[in-house]
Amino acid sequence: MEHITLLIGIVIVTALVFDFTNGFHDTANAMATTISTGALGPRVAVAMSAVLNLVGAFLSVEVAKTISGGIIDEGSGIQPEVIFAGLVGAILWNLVTWLAGLPSSSSHALFGGLIGATVVSVGLDGVNGDAIVMKVLIPAVAAPIVAGIATLAATRLTYRLGRDRSPEDTAKGYRAGQIASAALVSLAHGTNDAQKTMGVITLALVTGNVVSPDSDPPLWVIVSAGLAIALGTYLGGWRIIRTMGKGITDIQPPQGFAAQTGAATVILASSHIGFALSTTQVCSGAVMGAGVGRKGAVVRWSTAGRMVVAWVLTLPAAGLVAGAAALLAGQGNAGITAVAVLAVLACGAIWMLSRRKPVDHTNVNEVGTQEPVGAVTAALRSVAPPPAGAASAAPEDPTPAPSPQQTPTPAAASSTTR
Repeated sequence: MEHITLLIGIVIVTALVFDFTNGFHDTANAMATTISTGALGPRVAVAMSAVLNLVGAFLSVEVAKTISGGIIDEGSGIQPEVIFAGLVGAILWNLVTWLAGLPSSSSHALFGGLIGATVVSVGLDGVNGDAIVMKVLIPAVAAPIVAGIATLAATRLTYRLGRDRSPEDTAKGYRAGQIASAALVSLAHGTNDAQKTMGVITLALVTGNVVSPDSDPPLWVIVSAGLAIALGTYLGGWRIIRTMGKGITDIQPPQGFAAQTGAATVILASSHIGFALSTTQVCSGAVMGAGVGRKGAVVRWSTAGRMVVAWVLTLPAAGLVAGAAALLAGQGNAGITAVAVLAVLACGAIWMLSRRKPVDHTNVNEVGTQEPVGAVTAALRSVAPPPAGAASAAPEDPTPAPSPQQTPTPAAASSTTR
């Protein structure tokens, strides 16, 4: 019993570490567009998001029940070391995608880790296939599409309603709207994502016979999970904020308002019915919809394509790492210790790599850090009309080259390209 008690403690700590990585990995969901448009300063934005994530953790436990008693069969002989291995797989995938600046799904990393570790340890009978399809896979496909279409329509409606007013007149109001909608997304994120860690901890308590099956998360579990995700959110996942705010499309305040409102609606609706969907996929789909919805804006499809690849790889990649960890952890105390040591070393290596080109609140909005324009983006930009009020030369009518006597100075050349 002492062994199980110690192991459950290790699982709880590891789950809270995952919750922490979930917080800074998903900060961009709520605050990337708000920061990129200047509606809030970076530090103020992440602080507000952290507080609301904590509040959201207390609003519902439906998603936690889906994790603790839906995806994994509690009666299949799952042991705490299996959950530990699943969490290790999820944490490592979160850190790898954070290092790459890709807004992948922390939720799917967790699901993939738990599924992979369970399959290796007890076989396919340990997972509930119907629950995975209905409450994970279908929402994973539908949620970003629904959020994208809703935001596209909202963006076009927003610009239509404000077409007779200058952008300067409406920008202040839209920035205020962005702050309110970002607060709603943060609240929704805490309601959905913090519950996933609550569900994992509750599952560990069930496997150790500490609480009975089908129990709600104890209050201390809710509090600790809310605090962990809030702390991670406050530190800010600046690499992913840069990608979401600047890498997908150039966001203006009306677009940011539409994207965040649409995303928050989808997330809150899913939390109410117990769908443990990915807030990252929802918010990314909403940002893409906002880009398509504004006339003259072009989505950087090369970035979007890399994100989709990361989404597809998340479940199997986290599952493979967790499966390998489960094999090692199944060898007893020495195996569990080896998994813990290897995980710490891998996390340290990823952190050291991130220090080579650090991204923080001081450079998160630097324009020069955007990726080069890809072939698809260039083709779309060549046929897309310019934004309202913008003056730009047509692609098919380039500016004639200056004569040798009129060669511009470097400063003049740079001014003509801005």
